[in-house]
Amino acid sequence: MELKLRKVGNSLATTWPKEVLNRLNVAEGDRLYTVETKHGILVTPYDPKFEQTMDVAQRIMARDRDALKKLAE
Repeated sequence: MELKLRKVGNSLATTWPKEVLNRLNVAEGDRLYTVETKHGILVTPYDPKFEQTMDVAQRIMARDRDALKKLAE
């Protein structure tokens, strides 16, 4: 797929085919994130910082499982 950049004010913009937006499950006003990979730039609707935060939370929950279980009672 090829996307063309166009000047909009002092910025550059592009339009995305509806089918691609549907597959990404995004709509007007949603945010997209770019992540640099060894294969190039990945565009995703998922916030990579959120994933890092969840990884830390999972490690803490695994480490403190007994304490969290007591708190839940």
